[in-house]
Amino acid sequence: MYNEAKEHAPGRLHAIFAAPYEAFENGVLERKLHLDVALRALLSKPLDEGLLKLRVLYGWENGDDTPEALVHCDHPLRSLADLTPVKADYRASIERDMALPRNNVSLLAQPRDTAIARARDSGQQIDDTIRLNPARWPSFEGGLTLYTFFKVYHRLVYGEDDSYRSIHCDTPEGPLEIHEFHLDVCEFAICVPPDPDSNRPTLILVHEGQLDTLVTCLESHLA
Repeated sequence: MYNEAKEHAPGRLHAIFAAPYEAFENGVLERKLHLDVALRALLSKPLDEGLLKLRVLYGWENGDDTPEALVHCDHPLRSLADLTPVKADYRASIERDMALPRNNVSLLAQPRDTAIARARDSGQQIDDTIRLNPARWPSFEGGLTLYTFFKVYHRLVYGEDDSYRSIHCDTPEGPLEIHEFHLDVCEFAICVPPDPDSNRPTLILVHEGQLDTLVTCLESHLA
């Protein structure tokens, strides 16, 4: 059983760039072109085929990174034009001091507790020290996937020094490549199946505070 996520693993962009980890750094003169190529390679096909979904994250504030505090809402994207009403909904909610859009299903807490209950039923001893410590989640089946996404969400909310990161992650729906971009123009991640011809959905992850800049970024590079 793996106890660490397969981070900095070769992915789709390694077939395009000789040095993908340096391609998006601030000092690279062709960074905009590199981002054009990367986003089109990862997003154009799922966008054209109606297989793209935007996941907006929020709720981790003032250092509270407990799984229960993380909130999200998923938005299907059938075209770039679908980004406009999504952005407007969030801005209107904030301006009117209303609740932001949210899904009722927890991203981390609920699947963690379900996986722990299943492990306990099989005879594994799991106490609250493991339950409350994400780094200990890989000790039960399904926990490594949850821990991997916990770290991705954490970096998107609280920031990251690396401009790009590629991760391999096994999920119940199949393997995923997670491509993280931590750029001055925007921070976001894209989760894609390793096979470009797959008909499984592609997911864009972004923190609510980066939503406006993500929309600008996607419109600039994909339009």
